[in-house]
Amino acid sequence: MPDNEEELEQSDQAAEPTAEETSEPAADSVEPTAEEVSEPTAEATEPPAEEPVPARRRAPRTPRTGTRATGGRQRGGAAAVEEPPADPTDEPPPPPRMRDLYRNEIVPSMMREFGFTNPMQVPRIQKIVVNIGLGEALTNGRAMESATGDLATITGQKPIITRARKSIAGFKIREGNPIGTCVTLRGTKMYHFLDRLINMSLPRIRDFRGIPRRGFDGRGNFSIGIREQIIFPEIDYNQIDRVRGLQITFVTSAKSSKETFRLLELMGMPFAREDEFKAR
Repeated sequence: MPDNEEELEQSDQAAEPTAEETSEPAADSVEPTAEEVSEPTAEATEPPAEEPVPARRRAPRTPRTGTRATGGRQRGGAAAVEEPPADPTDEPPPPPRMRDLYRNEIVPSMMREFGFTNPMQVPRIQKIVVNIGLGEALTNGRAMESATGDLATITGQKPIITRARKSIAGFKIREGNPIGTCVTLRGTKMYHFLDRLINMSLPRIRDFRGIPRRGFDGRGNFSIGIREQIIFPEIDYNQIDRVRGLQITFVTSAKSSKETFRLLELMGMPFAREDEFKAR
């Protein structure tokens, strides 16, 4: 029995925990300290301040050194497309000689001769109408194209097609049919054409003895007829389909045929010689 009691006591002592086992845990497993469990500071809670973003600066514009490109306006400082430098020999044409002649010589002369007190009273050429009538255009479709090309070559301006205003049974013409082509010249082209006509074309007429004086209408207009368009140096005889005539009408601001005659005569129009010109 005593042996059994000792064994029981030893087993009870082994079952009870020792003081070291019931003591607090080691420093490694100790609960967090007050500093660790304390609330985070204001610096930790507040989000970090954002750095200021620098403002975008627009790139400075470069000065344009040329004209705008054909593709559109270029932006962002891109250099504009430059055109090739102009040829120094490419100069504008000189002013018409007939215009200078009218201003410097004809105006003072007519003011003295007709007693005008203001230079604006002196008659002047307002326009020149060049016309080609084409009755053959009703049967020949290519005649209109050929005549239009010749007239454009002579005057340097695109002609228009004239059409019949009413039907005429005797000529087999219906209203609206193309019967001719004409060009109206004004300004610089008018003076250039007049210069070429007087100094180059009319002298090339065979057996030329002057322009007849019966083409005045008494209201400041004068008309002449040309039988052949080949008198103009711009027309090549080998490239035309046939010889055609044309009519040239000078429309002026003159109030009588006498003023119109004197104006054209001072400009160099080679009128035929007659004893005396009678104003209508």
